[in-house]
Amino acid sequence: MKANINWIGGAAFVGESPGGHRIIMDGPPEGGGRDLGPRPMETLLLAMGACSCYDVVSILTKGRQEVNDCQLEITAERADSEPKVFTEIHLHFLINGKDLKEKQVDRAINLSAEKYCSASIMLGKTAKITHSYTISNNEES
Repeated sequence: MKANINWIGGAAFVGESPGGHRIIMDGPPEGGGRDLGPRPMETLLLAMGACSCYDVVSILTKGRQEVNDCQLEITAERADSEPKVFTEIHLHFLINGKDLKEKQVDRAINLSAEKYCSASIMLGKTAKITHSYTISNNEES
């Protein structure tokens, strides 16, 4: 895997993924940033969230659960001193579907956390990661 980062002035950078997708990341104004995009650590948190959601939806769908919507609320704490790694991350899944089984939702979240989400497992080396969920069984999202 190979990615590229290009400095575009101030504290802003354009990252290009191996698939050719681009994202602008920027630092805080006090560090020369112009608020052109998320901070790099915010991007890391978003990537972990997307990885976790992907796993959960995929596992539920493969388990013949009808998922209409999946949202994730992430809260995180960082260390006060350098390096300011994440120390605590909480993921709260809001899953909507038809006749979703709590046991399967719980299983999907645990499988993602313990086996499949590489980003979450990697961040778990420095942060305490916890999970919760709310299920709403509706016909439509």
